[in-house]
Amino acid sequence: MLFGTAPVASADQIRNDQWPLKKFDAASIWKISTGKGVTVAVIDGPVYGSHPDLTGSVLPGKSFVTGGRADQGSGDDGEHGTAMSSLIAGHGHGAGGSEGVKGLAPDAKILPVAINISTEENPKTGQQTKYAEALKYAVDKGAKVVNMSIGISGWEVTPEEQQTIDYARKHDVLVVAASGNDGVDTPQDPAGSPGVLAVGAVDDHGYVWGKSNYGPYVKLTAPGARIRSASAMEEAKGKYHLANGTSDATAYVSAAAALIRSKFPNLTAGQVANRLIKTAGIPASKQGMKLPDQHYGYGFIKPYSALTKNVPAGPKDGPFPALSGGATPKPSSAAGNDDTSANINSDKGMSTGVIIGIVGGVVAVLVIILVVVLVAKKKNGRNGPPPGGPGGYGGSGGPGGPGGFMPNQQQPYQQQPGAPGSYPPAPPTQPPGR
Repeated sequence: MLFGTAPVASADQIRNDQWPLKKFDAASIWKISTGKGVTVAVIDGPVYGSHPDLTGSVLPGKSFVTGGRADQGSGDDGEHGTAMSSLIAGHGHGAGGSEGVKGLAPDAKILPVAINISTEENPKTGQQTKYAEALKYAVDKGAKVVNMSIGISGWEVTPEEQQTIDYARKHDVLVVAASGNDGVDTPQDPAGSPGVLAVGAVDDHGYVWGKSNYGPYVKLTAPGARIRSASAMEEAKGKYHLANGTSDATAYVSAAAALIRSKFPNLTAGQVANRLIKTAGIPASKQGMKLPDQHYGYGFIKPYSALTKNVPAGPKDGPFPALSGGATPKPSSAAGNDDTSANINSDKGMSTGVIIGIVGGVVAVLVIILVVVLVAKKKNGRNGPPPGGPGGYGGSGGPGGPGGFMPNQQQPYQQQPGAPGSYPPAPPTQPPGR
């Protein structure tokens, strides 16, 4: 999945190359959340947990290739998993962690779960890819977010895989997967599977990267062009590479989800996805685009907005299909609304019990009013209707006609406009993709 490594850069250049952190205003984000207390599983190749930018952040995990640990990857086998882990939870090194690669959620923990991600053999046969088993392991080990920067284009999800994705959702785990790097509209497994948050890639201008796969299943986009990350190559341990790909974009979405799960621990996985979607943006030149778009989804992630804006929680499934087997929720039912007058921490909404109590109280009041009216009418011998015409006293009873109650109408997903020039110009050369 990784087609090469860029020349090693100086320590200062490494951090300077991390343009997504500048675009996200990571310094402000980390004052609000660093992902502390959240475990992100990385189902990928093994991870080189001894990299200076990852030491102490990588759990032992498990390799479904060797049966041993998954935190001791090196060389080609550990290259991809190490890169993704560094974008999620890298903490840098040196004075104050100022050197090397820093992830968007630097205090999150990485649970490495290694599978065979080789593209040279059919990963659907024999002892190759076992992501269903690996995903169940990640869920059972307490991961709250699962990063799957992997996939096979043209393959349909197997019943076993879909059952495991549903298993993750039942255990309140958010599964994030890459849309693929072929520039086609063919879904890949697992990104095209119901219940998975599929991610495409954008460049540093906010425009979709040319090789990013697309289709109605894509929900979000994130930085995936000229991304600097950690390397596990034997001849360059502790070094770095530069690459393009929806893999990197997926890692950034997983990291953003970890930030939200740390800040708002009571939100469900679907509600975390909803918060990312509700605060996503699009380039200024794309304003007015109908969303979701097959290339952008609902837009590129804006982690600071996702952490600070008032976004009602919405239904527990968020933008995903209900696990009961019903139809995919419409955006309006998954999104909630944009009431900015409410407290930003009021994410849970009214419980069913509260709603039943309110309805019961209203019914009781109406019964009392009816009894009073009938008694008065009988006592006074009136035969005509009460003042205000048919249906009540003194008019319609308030907004919405008789009774004064409006239907509970929720607003569709609404995007936050992207600020012109928020992405700096891209460097002239292009690194390899992954």
